[in-house]
Amino acid sequence: MIALAAASTSTAPETAQQAIGYPTLFLLVLLGALVPVVPTGALVSSAAVVAFHQEAPLAMVLVFVTASLAAFLGDATLYWLGRRGMHSKNGSRWLEAIRSRAPEDRLTQAQEKLADHGVAVLVLSRLVPAGRLPVMLACLLARWPMRRFARGNLPACLAWAVTYQLIGVLGGSLFNEPWEGVVAAVALTVVLSAAPSLWRRVRKPRAA
Repeated sequence: MIALAAASTSTAPETAQQAIGYPTLFLLVLLGALVPVVPTGALVSSAAVVAFHQEAPLAMVLVFVTASLAAFLGDATLYWLGRRGMHSKNGSRWLEAIRSRAPEDRLTQAQEKLADHGVAVLVLSRLVPAGRLPVMLACLLARWPMRRFARGNLPACLAWAVTYQLIGVLGGSLFNEPWEGVVAAVALTVVLSAAPSLWRRVRKPRAA
C-alpha cells in the first residue's frame, strides 16, 4: 500500500505536467507560426530535453506530433489569411506582416528558387532561419492554391520538428540535469538562428 501510494504521488505531478505542457507547447508553436517573434525552435528543443530525461519514448513522440501539427496548422492559417489579403482591395495586416518580414532581395531569391525547384524549396525554407516567410510570400505571389501549399508544407513541418527535437536530444544527452540541457539546447538554437544574418553582414562589406 505504501509503495502504491508513493508511486501514485510520484506519477501524479508528472501526469499533471504533461497535461499542461503539451497544450502549452501546441499553443505557443501555433502562435509562433502566426506571429514570427516567438522562438518556436527553442520551445521544441526545450520540450525535447524534458522528454529525453523522462526516458519515455511516448513523450518524444508526443513532442514531435504536437510541434509538427501546431506548425502545420499555424502555417496553413497564415497562408490562408495571406491569400485573403491578396484578393482584398485593401490587403490585410497579415499580408503586410509577411511582406514586412520578407526583404526584397530575399523575396527575389525565393521566387527564383521556387520557380526552379518547386516544393523542395518550401521544405527547406522551414529549416533555414528566417527563410519561411519569404518563401511563403513567393508562393502567395505565384498564386499557389491552398492545397498545393499544404502538400509541400506538411513535410516541411515534419522535418522542422525532427531537426529541433534532435537539437534538444543532443543538449539533453550532454548534461545530467534537465535545466542544463534546456540551456544548452536554447543556446544552440539561438546560434543557429543568428548565424545566417551574421554571415550576410560579414559578406556585405566584402562585396562592397
